[in-house]
Amino acid sequence: MIAEFFQRLTGHTPEAPLPELDARLALGALLVRLAKSDHLYSVEEISKIDVILANRYALNPVEAAKMRATCEKLEAQAPDTQSFTEQVQAGVSHAERLAVFDTLWQVSMADGRLRAEEDKVLRFVGTALGLSQEDAAGVAALHQPRNDA
Repeated sequence: MIAEFFQRLTGHTPEAPLPELDARLALGALLVRLAKSDHLYSVEEISKIDVILANRYALNPVEAAKMRATCEKLEAQAPDTQSFTEQVQAGVSHAERLAVFDTLWQVSMADGRLRAEEDKVLRFVGTALGLSQEDAAGVAALHQPRNDA
């Protein structure tokens, strides 16, 4: 169903049918979208996404990599970040949305720095997830580099 929706919007026919978009795949696609937002999809970011998916969904490394590959295909066909965010937000608690936002920050900092494009996506997603500015700032503070001089 989601593949048909994307096909109608973009006019692009996928090579193979994609699975129904659920919260797990939406989160993975959102992680990929964030990592690609600065046009530098680094090995560190890919590895971090695999680790997050493995830990979050009790997957072995191969299963996590396969899930990420599916999420990459979904992300490439999706017209906007809002659709992923809505899927993640639907039916998850506030605490879970905070955890999702935390994982997004982990991916954004996987290469050691927050780029402007990533910051823009994080701000949008934090709001779209229904997080308050205080909640978003609290999560962000956990991931900011510290100057312990």
